[in-house]
Amino acid sequence: MDTGLPIVVAGGAGYIGSHMVRMLQDSGHHPIVIDNLATGHADAVSGATLAVGDIGDRDFVLPLLRQYRPACVMHFAASSQVGESVLKPAAYWHNNVAQTLTLLDCMRQEGIGQFIFSSTAAVFGLPQSIPIADDHPRNPINPYGQTKLAVENILEGYSRAYGLRSISLRYFNAAGAHPDGTLGERHEPETHLIPLILQVASGKRPLVSRFGQAHGTPDGSCIRDYVHVQDLCTAHLLALQALTAGAATASYNLGNGTGHSVNEVVAAARRVTGHAIPVRDDSSREGDPPVLVADASRARAQLGWSPQFADLDAIIGHAWAWEQKREKMRELRVP
Repeated sequence: MDTGLPIVVAGGAGYIGSHMVRMLQDSGHHPIVIDNLATGHADAVSGATLAVGDIGDRDFVLPLLRQYRPACVMHFAASSQVGESVLKPAAYWHNNVAQTLTLLDCMRQEGIGQFIFSSTAAVFGLPQSIPIADDHPRNPINPYGQTKLAVENILEGYSRAYGLRSISLRYFNAAGAHPDGTLGERHEPETHLIPLILQVASGKRPLVSRFGQAHGTPDGSCIRDYVHVQDLCTAHLLALQALTAGAATASYNLGNGTGHSVNEVVAAARRVTGHAIPVRDDSSREGDPPVLVADASRARAQLGWSPQFADLDAIIGHAWAWEQKREKMRELRVP
């Protein structure tokens, strides 16, 4: 007997969303992807149902919810570039907050009461303590983090007033690719450190920038908590199980609890790829915290989350396999 659940995955054609779609399928569930394909890719949804449109379009969303009656909605459909959010705050408030409000109100109208939200460590702003606990003060310093915090606050209010139960998962630095090499990051433009480094290794970039050498860390470069995309998706699956079992609204940090500096990431990429990766020293970026590392003990204790791909070389190795596959596909397309 089929015991899989219908799950709407908003933003399911993007980087993390597409990995979630694959994991839901592998777990016997039935993902229905909503994506406007502004940054997503239709070929990344692994054959799942794909409805192309905006989560803020009531006339588009309501019929889908009525047709599929999802047990839960997972939200990956946010704009997520910090620098862009500073330059285009209106776009971020519209896409990340206004559109999400419409989706939530469509869910309320249709009596769909479970929601899993992709949040971010950016809601904390500059850390007051390391590692960053779930109850660390939330004081974001850019519009991206502010919009994510706004949705967290909306969800807390909707839970109290309307009984819409949700789990917000605060990612630290999402990284890696599917272990079989068939899914990975495809951002245009790319801003994440590991894919930028691997594009240097594959010859598409001449070098990678290191922003500052005097950050007060052991080697002077910024330290970040890199968490494998598959481990992030596992946390969503556990959150789905928790909500299905009646869990209350909550939020959880997701990270390995171990930071790696820019220099350590470059060194690991050189080991994994066997390529020299030139580094250029650029000025430090304003508001760039020296260290961001998660305390994910609550996710481990309450959700039973245990990252399986915490090793930095494994994270980079999976991303490198994806980068090599993409490069081969580009070569095949060249006339």
